[in-house]
Amino acid sequence: MTQKANSGAAQLLARFSKPAPAAATPVWLQQMRQTGAERFADAGFPTLQDEDWRFTNVAPIAKLNFLRASLVAVNGAETRALNKSVFASLPGHRLVFVNGFFSEKHSTLQPVADGVRIENLSAALRKDAALLQKHLGQYAHPASNAFAAMNQAFFSDGAFIFVPKGTEVTELVQLIHISSATQNGETILPRNLIIAESNTKLTVVESYIGIRDVSYFTNGVTEIYAGENAVIEHVKVQDEATSAFHIATIAGEFGRTSKVRLHSIALGAKLSRNNIRTKLAGEGLECVLNGLYLTKDEQLADHHMLVEHAQPHCASHEYFNGILDDKSKGVFHGRIYVHPIAQKTDAKQTNKNLLLSDDATADTKPQLEIYADDVKCTHGATIGQLNQESIFYLRTRGIGSDMARQMLVHAFAGEIIERIQYEPARTVIDKLVWDRLEANPHLLGK
Repeated sequence: MTQKANSGAAQLLARFSKPAPAAATPVWLQQMRQTGAERFADAGFPTLQDEDWRFTNVAPIAKLNFLRASLVAVNGAETRALNKSVFASLPGHRLVFVNGFFSEKHSTLQPVADGVRIENLSAALRKDAALLQKHLGQYAHPASNAFAAMNQAFFSDGAFIFVPKGTEVTELVQLIHISSATQNGETILPRNLIIAESNTKLTVVESYIGIRDVSYFTNGVTEIYAGENAVIEHVKVQDEATSAFHIATIAGEFGRTSKVRLHSIALGAKLSRNNIRTKLAGEGLECVLNGLYLTKDEQLADHHMLVEHAQPHCASHEYFNGILDDKSKGVFHGRIYVHPIAQKTDAKQTNKNLLLSDDATADTKPQLEIYADDVKCTHGATIGQLNQESIFYLRTRGIGSDMARQMLVHAFAGEIIERIQYEPARTVIDKLVWDRLEANPHLLGK
């Protein structure tokens, strides 16, 4: 750890430290938070010398004048931001968090089946700490992720979703995180826990939006457990303010014959990184990781993944596309790890990058680490510009040059969006991306 990284970590720890938790806080949670603080203190902020971070410089985060975001008196600004969100029209349950704290005023919950729980994490800890103890902090490993360690030590609140055995949640569950930060360095630390037991079905859309364009820092963690034969679709949309920093961890463990789809759409923030770690812990399951990053100006969007095949007869497929303009940068590092026991693994990893500017860059590193001998594993990556022959073909059909470019870029994004199975979310995300393409002429090379 460099001196600067150490200094930034020490400053954050000093500012966020507080007296011992209240007596009502479970001992195991106090210990979990203490472990997170210790591991973050040991690791500090990662640097370019760390292999997993050599393409993404988080020094601008480490240099922030950290201020712990606090509960705010929710006013009209949050309501207007929520109403303007493309997800406002989606039906179903909605949990809203402002600066990492639950906003009952903006949240709406529908009736649920017996045993289903959709609530904020703080309330769940007061009601049933024993249930949370079995899962909270079990999948986002702080030893290998300094940002997850920081979140574990200092998280404020977040969502808790529990689906008991044999239950299907037919309505969409939305988790909307709003930043209402007013000062540079304000740090928002939400944590979500999703538990779907055996033979369950659940769809979750998790979105992040910012109200003011200041250099705030969101560091979120979402942990997901899928039991045997569970079906989960999780869609994360990051659309933070253009000066913000966004680091997220999505970590999960999936059981036998489960089907899990995780989608990541990265549109906002000056610097964003999604650390995705999944453990395929049961035989015969299928996991799809699917993502799109759309950047301009000097944005940086990074996706770093580890898919751990720990049992035989499992399939994992990763598809990530990036559309990069101006001096922006996209980073993809996907690692598939196949244990010796994981025979009959079927794993595929694809990363495509479309550069709309000569100054845009992409760093891609698909990686296979295989210790079984009866597997089918492939990986590939491409970096290029729009195909001039395709543009020419469309122009011969009477389509103008600008529209031809727009159609091709939209189709490139559509490869990812069309894999979202929940149709209402797919529709609003497709419209969001289309509107961004139309609103940003540089993105189309004009």
